[in-house]
Amino acid sequence: MLWIYGFFMAWGMFLSIPCPIHIWNESARGQQLACFPFIGLIIGGIWVLLLFLLNMIQCPHTISAVLLSSTPLLLSGFIHIDGFMDVCDAVMSRRDLETRQRILKDSHCGAFAVICVVLYLLCSWSLLLSRRLDIADMIPLAMIPVASRSCASLAVLTLRPMRTSQYTNIGRDRRASFIIVPSLAFIASVAASVLICGLHGIAPAAAGVGYWLFAAHAFRQLDGMNGDVSGFALTLGELVGLATLILVR
Repeated sequence: MLWIYGFFMAWGMFLSIPCPIHIWNESARGQQLACFPFIGLIIGGIWVLLLFLLNMIQCPHTISAVLLSSTPLLLSGFIHIDGFMDVCDAVMSRRDLETRQRILKDSHCGAFAVICVVLYLLCSWSLLLSRRLDIADMIPLAMIPVASRSCASLAVLTLRPMRTSQYTNIGRDRRASFIIVPSLAFIASVAASVLICGLHGIAPAAAGVGYWLFAAHAFRQLDGMNGDVSGFALTLGELVGLATLILVR
C-alpha cells in the first residue's frame, strides 16, 4: 500500500501533469523517492511521442528544437531547474559555507542563477538545433530521464542529507531497502538503450555519469544533499545525456 502512496506522491510532486489520485502518507517518503524513475519513464515517453509527432508533420527544425528542449522542463513543473538556479546562486557566490547554505534557501533569484539558466537553455536549444533527431534516437532519448531520475533517487537515499532536507526523517536503516528499485531502473535504462542502439545508446549512461559528477561537486560545496542539489545535478546530467545522444552518432 505504501508503494501506491509513494508513486502518486512522486507524481504529484515531480510531474506537472495533473495527478489522478491525490494521496499523501508521510511514512511513504522512501517509496516516493524509489518511484522517481517511473516519473522519468512518463516524461521520456511523452518526449519521444512529441519527437515522433513533430517529425511526422515536418515541423520546422528551429521550432522543434525549442519544443523538445522545453518539454522536460514543462513536464517537471520547473522544479528541477529551480533547484539548478538555487545551487548556481549559492555555489557561485564563493562565500563561506554558512552563507552559501543561506543563499541556497533564499527564495530570491540572483544574477548567477539568471546567467546560468540562460546559458543552460542556449546549450540545450543549440544541441537540438545542431541535428534533427530521428527514429534511431527515440529509445536513448526516452531513457535519459529514467537514468537521471534513478541516479537522483539513489543520491538522495545514500548521500548525507542537509539538516534542512525534507528527507532527513527517512531512517538510515530504511534507506537501504529503497535503493533496489532505482538501481534496477538505471541498469535497465542503460541496457535497453545500448542493446537496441549500440554505441549510440550510451546517452542514458552519460546522463548518469554527469549526474554523479555534478552532484558530488554541489555536495562538497554545500556540505550535504537535498532537493536543490539533486535538481542541479539532474538538470546538468540530462544536458550531458542529450549532448552525448546528438554528438555520438
